[in-house]
Formats: sequence, structure tokens, C-alpha cells
Amino acid sequence: MKSDKPVENGHAMATQEQDITQGQSSSSGKESFSLLSYGGGHSHIGAVYFLNGRGDVLIQRLYRDGIDPNIAASFRAVVLNAVRASTRSGRMDVQAAPVRVIGSNAVLYYRAADVYLLAITKSNSNCMMILQFLAGLVDLIRSYCKGQFSEDVVKGNFVLIYELLDDVLDHGYPQLTDPAIAKSFIYQKGWATEKTKRRRAAEAQSSTLQVTGAVGWRKDGLKFKKNEVYLDIVENISGLLSPQGATLRADVQGRLVMKSFLTGMPEIKIGLNDRIDDVTFHPCVNLGRYNAEKVVSFIPPDGEFELAKYRVTEGIELPFKATALLTEQGRTRMDVTVKVRSSFDAKLQSMNNVILIPVPPQTARAQFQLSAGKAKYDPKRGALVWKIKKFSGMTEHTLAANIELISTAKEKAAWSRPPLSLNFQIPMHNVSGIQIEYMQVWEKNGYKVDKWVRKSCKSTGDYQIRL
Repeated sequence: MKSDKPVENGHAMATQEQDITQGQSSSSGKESFSLLSYGGGHSHIGAVYFLNGRGDVLIQRLYRDGIDPNIAASFRAVVLNAVRASTRSGRMDVQAAPVRVIGSNAVLYYRAADVYLLAITKSNSNCMMILQFLAGLVDLIRSYCKGQFSEDVVKGNFVLIYELLDDVLDHGYPQLTDPAIAKSFIYQKGWATEKTKRRRAAEAQSSTLQVTGAVGWRKDGLKFKKNEVYLDIVENISGLLSPQGATLRADVQGRLVMKSFLTGMPEIKIGLNDRIDDVTFHPCVNLGRYNAEKVVSFIPPDGEFELAKYRVTEGIELPFKATALLTEQGRTRMDVTVKVRSSFDAKLQSMNNVILIPVPPQTARAQFQLSAGKAKYDPKRGALVWKIKKFSGMTEHTLAANIELISTAKEKAAWSRPPLSLNFQIPMHNVSGIQIEYMQVWEKNGYKVDKWVRKSCKSTGDYQIRL
């Protein structure tokens, strides 16, 4: 058996152990509900591991002898470290097959949130059945933990999860993972995370408002000398462009953040254009009115709070486009020319712009000619770092670099050419097309209110152009 390679067919192959007899009953005398019920074949699991995103073991349960005690560390080295390195370098060639053969063990893994579930087997087992079992195990744990599954949930429910593992895996043979059946004989309740508790509290407040009209998020009797309300449209854009400048992917994650300093118990109404589809509101918002009239109506909490979160994937106006030309001059030199053009309003400026231009790993030094900003070669990042403090709208800037490469006797491997990336922040600009058409504040005392609407758009490294 070759190690550290993904399994191509539908089964993890055995080395020394014999096939398991179909329909075998466990030694405990209980009827075996193995994965035969999923459509044929036989499967047993030698061990189950729960790992966090760093590869640390959260839970392990051994069912068979002969399982490598260092299998979790091997999985971290073979799979997790390789995927992380691939993500940092922008490479897409690391295989992410959910079935791996590591040493003499077949490792099947399933990721849910920030947790990896590993099933280890040494027999000729049906891979798809085991993966389906792992998915069912996650759903079972969620059913006990109010729909939540994360590293914190696993850490807070060790006793419950071990009890579930003892019941749904009988000597390594998968049993039924139906929550309705499991809850008929496992009565323990799951532990809820602080995030879950806050969500339940918000739902309870919303229900109280609908039934009694009470406002649990705002105190009575608030008074301010100056009544003000600020609404910020904060957007984070990610995108991928082809070398020719065509948009391959664009995504905006946005937030409406409000600061209110208002006397009494005011009601605010905000009119939005029809660009928002995927949106989540603060519990203070009257959802019935929004669904009927597309009017965001609410009594605001005092101070700063997140009024809404939204996502837009269509009709996005990308603020920058770039082209790059990399020309190798023999084995020891490379010429790089990068042009970046802004497409937003000429009256605006993008601040703290950083353009990362990947270069080959054998780069020794670089010389630059720039139309703006400053640049240097950063060997830790493996890239040319071009910084422009202020980038005006409808403007183009150019970087030309002559790169000296280290000559080696060995034939160098082909360079994968990771994408160029941009970091920037553009005040008073948003790219999703969302507009605040009006904002009205009504309070029975009829005082004057100063209202402000601000916008900002930024990218933090996921705005990329292929080379």
C-alpha cells in the first residue's frame, strides 16, 4: 500500500485484515444496525478522532487494536499543513481528497465548521458509507446542542459526545444516528456556547416585543443635549480577475453600523434600494414591515450596534483592475511590469494601498521604477511589496522591476505564478450599489436630529488578479 496518497476508488483497501462478514452481530448481543442499511457493503471503524483547525486532538475513541497512535500528527503533517501552505502561496494543486492512506491506515475525514472528524480503518471498508456516518454524527451532536457545532461545542460536551460514540459505534460497527432514536435512551442535554445563549436571548427579546410591545434593548428616560444618529455602510470586497481583466468572481460582505444618541423612545425609518437580497437584521427591526414595504423600521438601542449584515454577489463595481507582464531574461533575470488602474470617482481617494506581486522563490534582489509610492522585495512573503499611500480615482500607476534570480545547477521546478493581491480602503465609497434613500427619526417630543450617512469599502487580501 502506498502511503500519503488519496484513494481514487470508492473503498479504502485492506492490507492484512480479512473482510468483515456482512450483518455480523456485536459481542454485546445487540442487533447490529451497520451501514448495510445505507445500501450494501460492510464497514467498520478502528478509531474516531475530533481535531480542531490546528490539528490538535479534541476527542479520540479507539475501537480496534493496531491503529497508529501518531495518526493524528501524521494527518496534520500530510493534509492540514499542506493545505495551509497551498492557501498561503495561492497554489491550487494540493489534493484535498477526503480519503487518504497514511502508513498502513486509511484515513477518512469530514470537516464541519472548524472541526475535522477522522475515521480510521484498516479493512476493506466502504468509504462513502463511513463519510455518510460522519455527517450523520455531526447532525446528531447538533441536535443535542441547539443546532450548534464548533470547537467550543466539542470542548464543552466531552461527556455527551463520548456517550454518543459508545452508542452509535458498537465495537467499530456504525449504528443508526437518527436523533429521534438516540434521544429515546440518551437524555443528557448539550452545553450551549455564549454565542448560542446570546442568539436565544435576542430571539426571546424579539418574541417579547411582538407579544407585549416591550423594548428590552433600550432603557426608558434617556436624554441627550444634542440628538444625533450616524449610519455607516461598511463593505469588505473580495474578487478574482483574469490576466486580461475579466471578472471571474466578486463578493461583497457588508454591514450597516449605527450609532444613536437620541432622547426618549424614538422610531427610525430607513429606505433602502432593492439591491439587498441576503440580509440579516438586528432583533430591533420590524421584519413584518420590511417584508411588506421594504422599509427598515425600528426603535434603536442606545449607542453603537450592528443594524444589519448583508451579502451581494451581482452587479458589483470593482474599484481596481490590474495587468501584469512577467518576462524571463535567461536563467538569472526577470522583468516585471504591473499597471493598476482605479475605476471609482475621481474626487475620491483610496488609502493605505498595498499591492503584493509574487515572484519566484529563487529571487535575490530587485530594482524598481515607480510612478507613485515605494516598493521593496520581501523574501518572507515571496513577493514585491508596492505601497501607495493615496490612490486617486480614475488614475493609473505603474511599477517596473528588474529582478535578479539566483542561478542553480539543478533544473528549477516550474513556478506556479500565484495571483497578485491588493489591500485598500476607500472612504465614502461602496461597491455593492446599496443606497440609503432616506432616514427619518420620529419621537413624540418632536426634537431636531442631526443625521449622518457614511460609506467605506475595503479589501484585506482576497482581491486578486491572476498572472
